[in-house]
Amino acid sequence: MDHLLIALLVAGSTVLSLAAAGHSLLFKRDSRSALVWTSLNLTLPLVGPFLYWCLGINRISRRARSWQASGRRVSGTAIYPINDVPLDTVLLPAAASHLQDLCVLGDRVVATPLRGGNRIAMLENGDNAYPAMLAAISRAKESINLTSYIFDADGIGTDFVNHLTEAAGRGVAVRILIDALGEKYSRISPVKAFRGSRVRLERYLPLRHGAYINLRNHRKMLIVDGLEAFTGGMNIRGKHVLATTEPGQALHDMHFSVHGPVVADLQRSFLEDWFFVTGERLDDPLFFPPIDYAGGAVMRCISDGPDKEFRKLEQLIMGALSCASRTVCIMTPYFIPDRPMISALITTALRGVDVRIILPGRNNLPFVKWAGQSLLWELVANGIKVYYQPPPFVHTKLMLIDDIWALVGSANLDNRSLRLNFELNLSVFDVVFASLVKAHFERAIAMAEEITFQKLENRPLPVKLRDSFCHLFAPYL
Repeated sequence: MDHLLIALLVAGSTVLSLAAAGHSLLFKRDSRSALVWTSLNLTLPLVGPFLYWCLGINRISRRARSWQASGRRVSGTAIYPINDVPLDTVLLPAAASHLQDLCVLGDRVVATPLRGGNRIAMLENGDNAYPAMLAAISRAKESINLTSYIFDADGIGTDFVNHLTEAAGRGVAVRILIDALGEKYSRISPVKAFRGSRVRLERYLPLRHGAYINLRNHRKMLIVDGLEAFTGGMNIRGKHVLATTEPGQALHDMHFSVHGPVVADLQRSFLEDWFFVTGERLDDPLFFPPIDYAGGAVMRCISDGPDKEFRKLEQLIMGALSCASRTVCIMTPYFIPDRPMISALITTALRGVDVRIILPGRNNLPFVKWAGQSLLWELVANGIKVYYQPPPFVHTKLMLIDDIWALVGSANLDNRSLRLNFELNLSVFDVVFASLVKAHFERAIAMAEEITFQKLENRPLPVKLRDSFCHLFAPYL
């Protein structure tokens, strides 16, 4: 009997090892990852397959795609199809003629079209963004759709609660979507703040349904009457109002006011998330009124997440780097690029393009800064200029190519934004807007500290070890 049990155990562990090794060969696209997991599965019976089951299988994308396959998650273009875009009339500014390939790439990887006739304005910090958003809420006549990763009902959040409650009271349909994990950052819960009002508030992936650390909704949008919108990287939180926040607690950020046809695509993104959370398909034409041209900006709404087979936002960023001919400026609070992105940045710089990356000198997540810091020496050694901005913590996310194409929105340059969470960005071709973004970069660089190769080399050994250790967890940060 003992020999039979041993034989069954050996046979079972062999089958597990072979099955796990075969799975890694089939589904691991990175050959190095496939080699490591295949070797572990074959050389460590039971232990290798167990580790592979726990750490090696990408359940995040698989679960997100299962939502798509089951019909639980439906794209915004499926909820309200796009049939109002005269593609032959969308012309790029003359200064962007060399970026035509970037438009072709966008057409192929993004469902939403490139739209002309838009206007986009920069709103720096909550001091400027929140009053404009509250004024738009006060103007609302039909609908208000709001998404925020964090909605703190304290401080400035109280003003939003009052304005939204008043709007709902006068007959405006107010819908609010808050990420259930982001809600934990709020000192006063928006659920309690809106209790008893006509505002309909829903939470994205409530934690009682599973401990979802990933698959979070990191988008920030406010769409009023389907005619005007606000989006960017700013949550609804008192720390974004620098005038009333202690410097050590403040969050410097950027939001954007948007008018024109592209607002309809932001609306689609909200309705996609609303359907996922509630199962309610809001395909009423009321949400998509005729929108007049508002300016000269050519824009595309990019709604991305782990439910997609390919990472379209990452593909667009890589495409933009390959098209750049003069300058690349990047500002992001969390910078942990993977190897392909590092190679793309270095290749761009080696082609003679002036590549500059501006990061916060003080980060609200120090271990994220440490993980990214371990990569900087390679970038600096290849001619990329890296700067640290002084406090307060800068949460702004901007990318500018050749002083004509800008990428703005909620995504950071890290694994969490590009692969694990749901994000929303805007691709913008506009001379006037690009000049404002360029001026913002120039002001930031004028106050920032350049990080030289010598400074990175002079880090004490314990600091280098700390940074490299944190980088081991880059896929999960």
